[in-house]
Amino acid sequence: MAEIQFEDVTKRYSDGYEAVKHLDLEIHDGELMILVGPSGCGKSTALRMVAGLEDISDGELKIGGQVVNERAPKDRDIAMVFQNYALYPHMTVRANMGFALKLAKTPQQEIDRKVSEAARVLDLEQHLDRKPANLSGGQRQRVAMGRAIVRNPSAFLMDEPLSNLDAKLRVQMRTEIARLQHQLGTTTIYVTHDQTEAMTLGHRIAVMRAGVLQQVGSPSQLYAWPINLFVAGFIGSPSMNFLSGEFDGDSVKLPIGTITIPDAIRRRLHAGPGGGRRGVIAGLRPEHFEDASLVADRSRGGSFRARIDVLEAMGSEYYAYFVVASERVSSTELEELAADAGGADVPHPDEGSQVVARLDASSRVRQGQDAELWFDAQHLQLFDGETGRSLLVSDRSQAQGAGAAQVG
Repeated sequence: MAEIQFEDVTKRYSDGYEAVKHLDLEIHDGELMILVGPSGCGKSTALRMVAGLEDISDGELKIGGQVVNERAPKDRDIAMVFQNYALYPHMTVRANMGFALKLAKTPQQEIDRKVSEAARVLDLEQHLDRKPANLSGGQRQRVAMGRAIVRNPSAFLMDEPLSNLDAKLRVQMRTEIARLQHQLGTTTIYVTHDQTEAMTLGHRIAVMRAGVLQQVGSPSQLYAWPINLFVAGFIGSPSMNFLSGEFDGDSVKLPIGTITIPDAIRRRLHAGPGGGRRGVIAGLRPEHFEDASLVADRSRGGSFRARIDVLEAMGSEYYAYFVVASERVSSTELEELAADAGGADVPHPDEGSQVVARLDASSRVRQGQDAELWFDAQHLQLFDGETGRSLLVSDRSQAQGAGAAQVG
């Protein structure tokens, strides 16, 4: 096992483009670290530098305390699982899983033992003599993982390993990977574009944007206290709603009404970084709304009326979409997220900002009708209107989740 450390690591190409910029990140021994972000953010480049598939322009990369900048990939004691499985089609499952050991001139008896053990763990014993063409996508991915496991490396590197699978199979494989990583205790870096994978799999998550590390922390830390608009908009599904607001003493005026700032939020606000208070952006997660008729104690938040434009029945809940009279919040961070999600060309309401609320399945709100909704102010997020920086996160060390991850 080994910890992996990026110390001021930069990747610069010959044309001057910097794919990764001054990356400082420590992955603890036995930790499952997720690198997440939109396309082109530098997460796969960072992973490839660990693998030795990309040269490091500046800084140092350490594995197990040893600088490996100049080490060949075969000398780094890592195993990689790729997006496209990278299996040899003419070989059986048994031969694919044991191929790296065969190249290393491992005795055949040892190869057989390790392959059999990995096959048992991955439930592939009945498929050992089949070829990849005769396997399902999930089985092929398990074979690719088995090929990595038999090597017993210091670290696993996984580059979007589930992106080629259908939605249901991705859920099953997420559970499988989490179980395996816990069982093996091997340091793992997992790259994904899917924030749901990131939230459900990782001990900690590193969010990247345009080659720059934005924030590192546990899933709950990033969800509860995002450092800026980018992290806030990226983490969570459906995405956080953003509305322009204005401070008024111990309250904040929003298009949905004036909300009294709770004591816990006010203390964070006073201890926060400050900034341009003339303009404030409020972040409201869909799951912190509710049908007001279902809320027994409304004192923790504020009620308002809205006309429900679209109501999506999800079975266990409703997604209610409505428009509030407010200028749409615009920032480079949110525009980048919209473009990455494919929503850059989706038309917006001519007047106002669209909001989505996640309501209990027992709600009686109806599409096309007015409804009284309620927002839980205990979960209010506040951002500087000029910089997009959170007004509630007091310092960088807290945002980076500097404490040791809970592993095992």
